[in-house]
Amino acid sequence: MSRAEMDALGWDECDIIVVTGDAYIDHPSFGMALIGRVLEAQGFRVGIISQPDWHSAEPFRALGKPRLFYGITAGNMDSMINRYTADRKPRSDDAYTPDAQPDKRPDRAVVVYAQRAREAYPDANIVIGSIEASLRRIAHYDHWSEKVRRSVLPDAKADLLLYGSAERALVALAHRLAAGEPIEAIRDLRGTAFMVKPGWRPEGYVEIDSTLLDRPGPVAPHPDPYAMEPQGAAPAPASADGAQPVRIVPAAERVAARKAARARQVVRLPAYEVVKDDPVMYAHASRTFHLESNPGNARALVQAHGVGPGCRDVWLNPPPVPLTTEEMDWVYGQPYARRPHPAYGEARIPAWDMIRFSINIMRGCFGGCTFCSITEHEGRIIQSRSEGSILREIEEIRDKTPGFTGTISDLGGPTANMYRLACKDKKIESSCRRLSCVYPGICENLGTDHGPLIRLYRKARAIPGVKKVLIGSGLRYDLAVRSPEYVKELVTHHVGGLLKIAPEHTEEGPLSKMMKPGIGTYDRFREMFERFSREAGKKQHLIPYFIAAHPGTTDEDMLNLALWLKSNNFKLDQVQTFLPTPMAMATTMYHSGRNPLKRVGPGSEEVPVPRSGRQRRLHKALLRYHDPEGWPLIREALRAMGRHDLIGSAPRHLVPRDQPVVLGNGGHPGQAPRKSSGKAVNPVGARRAPPPARGGQPGRSGAAGGPTHRNSRPKGRA
Repeated sequence: MSRAEMDALGWDECDIIVVTGDAYIDHPSFGMALIGRVLEAQGFRVGIISQPDWHSAEPFRALGKPRLFYGITAGNMDSMINRYTADRKPRSDDAYTPDAQPDKRPDRAVVVYAQRAREAYPDANIVIGSIEASLRRIAHYDHWSEKVRRSVLPDAKADLLLYGSAERALVALAHRLAAGEPIEAIRDLRGTAFMVKPGWRPEGYVEIDSTLLDRPGPVAPHPDPYAMEPQGAAPAPASADGAQPVRIVPAAERVAARKAARARQVVRLPAYEVVKDDPVMYAHASRTFHLESNPGNARALVQAHGVGPGCRDVWLNPPPVPLTTEEMDWVYGQPYARRPHPAYGEARIPAWDMIRFSINIMRGCFGGCTFCSITEHEGRIIQSRSEGSILREIEEIRDKTPGFTGTISDLGGPTANMYRLACKDKKIESSCRRLSCVYPGICENLGTDHGPLIRLYRKARAIPGVKKVLIGSGLRYDLAVRSPEYVKELVTHHVGGLLKIAPEHTEEGPLSKMMKPGIGTYDRFREMFERFSREAGKKQHLIPYFIAAHPGTTDEDMLNLALWLKSNNFKLDQVQTFLPTPMAMATTMYHSGRNPLKRVGPGSEEVPVPRSGRQRRLHKALLRYHDPEGWPLIREALRAMGRHDLIGSAPRHLVPRDQPVVLGNGGHPGQAPRKSSGKAVNPVGARRAPPPARGGQPGRSGAAGGPTHRNSRPKGRA
């Protein structure tokens, strides 16, 4: 991190310099540490510039010019989500900064850092990555400017973008640059994007207009199964009388021909200049993009940016192939110090406090929730570490991490219980184009055996010195109900009184736009949870999460959710308003008012979108129906909906007719109403803590470090 450290190591230069918007914590949950150790293990000298002052180029010269490239990352979160709320208000703290100081990174940090690095050394190679770059790799709707912005590549003026979990591409890139290959010639790495001149494409590639493909299911032309010869093959020699011999084409040959043809196709998305002004074409481009996301069958994508002589294409190679278990073990088995850099002294870093005793056991998510960014970044195929690798990390925490008292705070990831779950057939997996493996129902080809996870839990808590292993990651309860043994194991041994799950809503309208299961599945899980808690002699409670103002939600939907909450005596303290993150399917609905889960075009399904500030406030107030601050807005809405029957003081009513009198100290008028206590009450009146942040653990890798994040800003989780 400094010239002094370089001198102590005897380095005259760094091969690669990672510029990050986060404090440097040498732990595999933080992207810059993960890729730094991976590159170090390959023999490269890695420097890290953490949270540089971006107002000049000088801090970017601190370690000199990198021999190979700058790796630019905004950090473990998109910088705009890190800095602003869903209502675009500046946040007062930053979980990834010493002492949670705000304003230690710029807006759109990838662009700013890349431009400053270019200014520092104009001839240096610039490679951008992490979740911010991943989610902005094509033209995307930007909530903070309320417009469609172009790909981050031309704004950052970067040479290459690495998206997704990019360890394999990153290592290959470093070795090829070290061997003298120019970066502009490296165009064949999966999981990369770059700018090219119009018309550029590898030899043998065929371009297809995306408007010809906007329909669900396989989109490549299928060879005629009744053909007498392979399509495109030279005609077979005729017999003496001129008749052609009959040849039945084997199925394997037909499939191989189709795959070979598909691998040489590039799909042209509508240009940036088209999608920025046409919401329907934007929705079409989003749908096409998501249908081309399976590494087993995804094609390259290309999208024009600019008009006239300045026009350039953004070319996206297919997504990276998921890491094997052995590769995952290698990545997470590097010699991490597992603590913040000593330069921070005694400063407290909230994100570090959150994950210091937790372990990431897998990455990826096949849930496909439309508001979530995990799939766009890490993909749908689960990548799991081995049992031995995870158990060794528990022992390292026990032996090396200061402050360990015997409790592992989490064994998880994007979800708590997708460990080692996968498609039963690799051939089916490689050809599948479903956006979710669990919606509208769990796919019959999905393996849902929780046995490996149960065995892992048992071995983890049997390690000497480990008193408790908790599960802090969000649970996919529709999968859990398939395994009562797992639920019993979890509830009996791994819940610290509270367990977070995310039904998100109760009504079919919004749930269908979220691609989430119905509330009946939640009820089945709750029954199992309560039964096994009683059998274990424990008082434990579920923490349900709900989203306000999600696309597809009407005022009536939110009212029904509020009535459900009241009937179950749930009084939510912290609630979440939908935040349109770049490139998510729900963001497409928010911007376009169309449903990209179905074919998009004239007459396609329109989606109601709670867009106005007043409606978003109403939906949030309904989630907090018990808070007097929101009662005037709720009463006004109830009258407009003709639901006067819900206004009054009886148990059946949602809000009282009159606002409570505001009293000051000693009962005198003038004092503002008391704020919420930060407690929530469950159906039997037990005290509940405020819900912890949702999602998996921060910092699962991106190109230059980066995590996954859902719709909300994590308090130390991504």
